[in-house]
Amino acid sequence: MGDNKAGWVHYEGENGGGSLLSMWHTDAFIYESHEVGKGYIAVFGQNIKSNSMCVVVNVYVACSLREKKTLWGELTRIKMASQVQNWCFCGDFNAVRSQSERKGVRARENQSSEIVDFNCFIDANLLIELPFVGKKFTWFNSKGSTKSRLDRVLVSEEWLQIWPMCKQYVQRREVSNHCALVVKSVEKDWGPKPFRTIDAWLSEKGFMEMVKDRWSSYSVQGSGFTKVKEKLKCLKGDLKVWNREVFSNIETCKRRILQEIEDLDSQDCNGTLVERERLRRVELVSRLKETNFKLESLLREKARVSWFKNGDSCTKNFHSSLRWRRIRNEVKGVEVMGLWSEEPSIVRAEAKKLFQNRFEATKDLGVRLDAVEFKSLSTFDNLCLLERFSEEEIREAVWQCEGSKSPGPDGFNFNFLKKSWNFLKEEVMAVMCLFMKQVVYRRGAMRHS
Repeated sequence: MGDNKAGWVHYEGENGGGSLLSMWHTDAFIYESHEVGKGYIAVFGQNIKSNSMCVVVNVYVACSLREKKTLWGELTRIKMASQVQNWCFCGDFNAVRSQSERKGVRARENQSSEIVDFNCFIDANLLIELPFVGKKFTWFNSKGSTKSRLDRVLVSEEWLQIWPMCKQYVQRREVSNHCALVVKSVEKDWGPKPFRTIDAWLSEKGFMEMVKDRWSSYSVQGSGFTKVKEKLKCLKGDLKVWNREVFSNIETCKRRILQEIEDLDSQDCNGTLVERERLRRVELVSRLKETNFKLESLLREKARVSWFKNGDSCTKNFHSSLRWRRIRNEVKGVEVMGLWSEEPSIVRAEAKKLFQNRFEATKDLGVRLDAVEFKSLSTFDNLCLLERFSEEEIREAVWQCEGSKSPGPDGFNFNFLKKSWNFLKEEVMAVMCLFMKQVVYRRGAMRHS
């Protein structure tokens, strides 16, 4: 099985073909057991750094569809039979998930059926393919005229909870017609995360009273625009502290509630529970429901998943959607002068350069409007547009907006504005009045220029 520093399991395929070798470093992985079958080696053990049980399945399957379906069924069986949640299937699956993963390969008669069966295997086991970095294809024939994506790494949702930054990097092809894959989970410091108000905050006891007190305590000088901007900036800092010290311990709070309920249930089984403790258990169950509601609300908002307003909860669905959203939206890196980089400073610089080039105006836009006749507003419509905004008009505009959306980069969403309207409206009205004054002034200046 190995020496003092390395361990391994070897599988010899039939007629000397399709051999598999799984190896690990004993400083990083504690081996417990393994299971070997035709086309796979499943190694069970414990990752030392994360102190978590996991299974890594090394896969190789021949080109026969019958053998592939047999292997997928066998892999499903061993996963379903195990209590371990963290799974990684990696290797040469000899199958593609869509026609776009093949190029220059003549479609076989049963290829569509194979694609459907392979995707069914992935979906049935709730597996997620890690983001690819590098070439799209992993197998090339000797002439390079045909290519396919046959090699891949599939992991369980629980695996990504422990190693959320996992990616599969496609290496250079050397003597083999396959490209090696390297899986790495590298944490990069991208700086502070953008601020966002969370709807779950609004249902927290005492939250709105705290916000109102903090808002009235800020002493800011300047115009209406300056006052609102600076007060929102101050409030943002206070909310970050409140979230870190009060709200972010919601998971810990839930664990404490569950443990206390479990202790009271154990006492009840022994017949030693007094009336005061029974009432305490009822209170704890009520608090548990509130805590679960907050957690689900938080996950739903982060995952950006719509759900029935009064429907059943589905925390697992929100977790899955949140992970998919992060994987889909993540900027994995950039290629600069032929070199791949994942350094945050380089990625930021290249992103800034991209948008600067895209939005930079040229001296001559090449647009002439000399012969264009524009529709004009009537005097009555123009006067209506220049009237001062009423409080009812502004309130109606705010209430018509979707609550969880943030209207600007400050991160305060419309639900927060609606809840805070009673003590925000004076400053908001002052800003709108100043805005209208500037519009009228500029209109008059343009008329006389």
